[in-house]
Amino acid sequence: MNINWYPGHMAKTKKLLVENLKLVDVVIELMDARIPISSRNPDFDSLFNSKKRIWCLNKSDLADPIISDEWRKYYNIQGIDCVFLNSRSGQGIKELISNIETMMEEKFSRDAARGLRRRPIRAMVTGIPNVGKSTFINSLTGRSATRTGDRPGVTKDKQWIKVNKVIHLLDTPGILWPRLGDEKTGLNLAFTGAIKDEIMDLETIVAKLLEYLSCNYRKNLEERYNLTISNQTGIMLLEEICKSRGLLLPAGQLDTLKGSQKILDEFRGAVIGRISLEKP
Repeated sequence: MNINWYPGHMAKTKKLLVENLKLVDVVIELMDARIPISSRNPDFDSLFNSKKRIWCLNKSDLADPIISDEWRKYYNIQGIDCVFLNSRSGQGIKELISNIETMMEEKFSRDAARGLRRRPIRAMVTGIPNVGKSTFINSLTGRSATRTGDRPGVTKDKQWIKVNKVIHLLDTPGILWPRLGDEKTGLNLAFTGAIKDEIMDLETIVAKLLEYLSCNYRKNLEERYNLTISNQTGIMLLEEICKSRGLLLPAGQLDTLKGSQKILDEFRGAVIGRISLEKP
């Protein structure tokens, strides 16, 4: 893969996070529930090690519920505070607010003992591009407080948002990290839209996705595209889907680019089914 992974503005975003960290009490890390490992910036551990943190696995409505349950048990064993969210429906939002308030209660009790007046909890929302930060904040506030989109990079600068009298949020742009750990991480991020489609070879990406689905979600793939899967490669499956959908170029050749775009859209929208790409 040839991926321009770390655009120049990401270094500026990292500096922005560091400069504003002293202003917040809690860091809310948003991840994609389909890829909890690949969608978590490994730099966050060193950046936020002095702050209380809560992990939110967003887009849980797109993830395989059986595997999400495995992740929930795994995090509980690890003692990690986490909440599974569907920001579009608001599922998990009340649990998150309750967890944040519980997390801060000890500090506010100490402040009260010193005669300090209780103030709103200041929370920073962060994550990699396209994990749904803007949709999450709009769900949390109950209004269109930020711009939203299905493309990475919608939030360009920080902004403070009042959720209620209890919590104020600092929204920040999505931030990547300089080096991918392995190809699997890059593929997972490409599949889910964290990396812009325009800078990738979509046919290669979709061929890899189809290979994964044929091994792990064969029934979903066969039913959606009327396939009989045996030992086809990803490219062969892509071509079969293009043939069955009548996706042809004017010269009669298969339009595998258009087919790739359609398959990616259907995967990302859970039209193929609720699918997870990583297990604990």
